[in-house]
Amino acid sequence: MGAPTRDEPLAADRAWAFDTVRSVSRTFALSIDLLEEPVASWICTGYLLCRTADTVEDEPSIPPERRADLLETYSAVLAAEEDVAAASFLSAATDAGPADGGDDWAALADTDRALRLLDSFDPEVQAAMQGVIREMADGMAGFLRRHADSGGLRLETVEELEEYCWYVAGTVGKLFTDLLGCHGAIGDPDPEDARAFALLLQLVNIAKDVRGDFESEDNVYLPGEWLAEEGVDHAAVGDPSATPAVARVVGRVVDRAAGYAPGARRYLRTLPEDEAGLLEAAGLPYLLALGTLRELRGREREAVVEGGVKLARPEVEALVAEMRGGVTQAELGRLAEQVRAEPYATDR
Repeated sequence: MGAPTRDEPLAADRAWAFDTVRSVSRTFALSIDLLEEPVASWICTGYLLCRTADTVEDEPSIPPERRADLLETYSAVLAAEEDVAAASFLSAATDAGPADGGDDWAALADTDRALRLLDSFDPEVQAAMQGVIREMADGMAGFLRRHADSGGLRLETVEELEEYCWYVAGTVGKLFTDLLGCHGAIGDPDPEDARAFALLLQLVNIAKDVRGDFESEDNVYLPGEWLAEEGVDHAAVGDPSATPAVARVVGRVVDRAAGYAPGARRYLRTLPEDEAGLLEAAGLPYLLALGTLRELRGREREAVVEGGVKLARPEVEALVAEMRGGVTQAELGRLAEQVRAEPYATDR
């Protein structure tokens, strides 16, 4: 038997990457499964590199300043600074992290595999990934330092909320857009429309997971200025007597997210039909966000008391089936209108 070729370990790393995405984000994995190569491998790898930053940023057992240090070190690794090795970042991160951090920390421990995949891509693709993921890591570090004295994040203004959304979600959207540019398969989207797409998705996530973010990460993303208008503060998320007031603020976040839906649709119109699964991969989270907005209206108290307001599995499966069959721009518009109105099912 001959010596292994360079492609053999890379093939194992690719298999690891696709398996790992399914373990850390079933929703994002659904979109990646709709993509064709080479875009699928690019976006899968880029997402896992983003997830490393997100895992550090979200870990409440590590003091905020230490998390910021780790994120800045990770940014230096991505910048290929000669005196900062990936192994030193991974050693420091795993030493600081929880003993059993679940799938997210298991993925982080293997970040070197994602970095090897990154190194295997064309220079243009590498540069697109490195710049955006560094922007994410550095932005997250800045937020952690800004809110270090409060432990978890306590966002104060709508502007700060949307700045945060940019770093944790807008950068992922920018990564998607830039990689499509490398593939030569996207028009010239208005940056404000690309931003609207990201804000729609992330504001929906924030609205539906208010309780979970507070309990698992000690983070409250609801703007303090909106809470104050209801006569409460960030701590009210954990106070049952304040639930009605906090729910009204959740409703305002829902309204804010819905306001970005038209811009998100304009962004999607820049994606080509029948090209590597791009329209389907981006259209799916758009439809899921619209459906979640529909479910949140009238259920804002659930997001505060229980958390995790989400679509029923049959609706998700029906939308995934539609995307797997391929869609045109017109069909995506029709699906969006149906999802806004009521739960979608394939037996129509």
